[in-house]
Amino acid sequence: MTRTLKSYIGAIAAPALLLLCFFVLFKMMSVLDVDLRPILTFIIATSPIWLPMALAYIAFEQWMWSVEEKYRYRMGRVTLRIKLPQEVFKSPEAMESVLTQMHQVNSRDNVMQTYLDGKHPLVNSLELVSIGGDVRFYANVPRSKVKDALETQLYAQYPGIEVVEEEVDYTGEVVWDPDKWEMISFHMGKKKDEVYPIKTYVDFGLDKMPKEEEKYDPMSAMIEYLGKAKPHERVWIQILMTPHTAMGFKEGKLWPFASPVKDWSEAAMAEVDKLMKRDQNIGAIEDSDNRPLLTAGERDTIAAIERNYGKYAFYTAIRAIYIVETGKFDPNMIAPMLRTFGQYDIVGRNAIGVRWRTDFNYKFFSDISGNRLTAMKKEELEMYKARYYLAAEKISRADEEKIFSVEELATIYHIPGSSILTPGLGRVENTRKEAPSNLPTGEMN
Repeated sequence: MTRTLKSYIGAIAAPALLLLCFFVLFKMMSVLDVDLRPILTFIIATSPIWLPMALAYIAFEQWMWSVEEKYRYRMGRVTLRIKLPQEVFKSPEAMESVLTQMHQVNSRDNVMQTYLDGKHPLVNSLELVSIGGDVRFYANVPRSKVKDALETQLYAQYPGIEVVEEEVDYTGEVVWDPDKWEMISFHMGKKKDEVYPIKTYVDFGLDKMPKEEEKYDPMSAMIEYLGKAKPHERVWIQILMTPHTAMGFKEGKLWPFASPVKDWSEAAMAEVDKLMKRDQNIGAIEDSDNRPLLTAGERDTIAAIERNYGKYAFYTAIRAIYIVETGKFDPNMIAPMLRTFGQYDIVGRNAIGVRWRTDFNYKFFSDISGNRLTAMKKEELEMYKARYYLAAEKISRADEEKIFSVEELATIYHIPGSSILTPGLGRVENTRKEAPSNLPTGEMN
């Protein structure tokens, strides 16, 4: 209801502001004794041209929002708890295969499916949660199409795993009440251009399948941190992913109301050309003596970019929330949580960092009463539960969704091996020999 109200307010805000500007202009011209009749005559005379365009611009966004919301509702949502197997001998490449199957862009066969049915890519959410030190893996995905594909691939890639549909979402435990709960939320994302990949399992050497005792799992620091949460503490980490694809008129990008979206590979290839110091109009320099020399770091960066854009990708937003009972907030829990993402940083290439938080730099000026901060925290909690994301940095847009490849996402979120021995990380006691016989195997459309 809150998002619906905001949408309606947004729809009337622009014309209301325009009318206000006209009123102020009219008063100003009246004071200056300027004759406005010729101007008003021109505006009224040309209204059959500009008025329909203005109304269409306002109505188009609201129409697309309404049909897409209806489509989301029809697809449904489900929260799956992923119970880890006793032994995992596969690299994160197995999770990359799972994510590839989840890359469901809901291709439109015709414009009616886009503009009338609202068919569009839906959000998937991978979640790593600590409830009082009990570390859990979750996935919240559309019930239609994605749920069956995710379950099938997890059972196929990880023998002994269990995937259980939760009847009650774990977030239902926390109902916002500032007298009962304290919380802080962070939006995380890439610090540099999204075409530059973070440190992935390939950089860690996990693609070479080292021995289990020699593996370094980049998730170990995060899992260890989550396992140390106290009984009254909750730490929720949410990775929201929307399949990326090129989008034009058939996909709902109706110019001039919405700009077409190009495939990110074009920007990545342009960046490679820039790093190689070559002109696309001329092509590569044939003479090796005249070819620019690259450092080892530059070669690695170019290789990583080329490997990255050749894979499926998602628009990605990472949200981390720390929730405790009132009066028990521990500020020392914040820095370790944020630094666990430092495992994926490569100096000079890219890194994951905080792009926004539920706080103000100057509270005495920005939020004297504290009401804004309270409302902000409530909204963040509601959006986490709804698996919904909006960039909160209205001016800089620093926390907008960034594109991550399946290789990057599989590095951040995968089924950890048995080398991670965190006490709070539970595993399935009895290894299942095979997947359930009644597991859905329908194809995704």
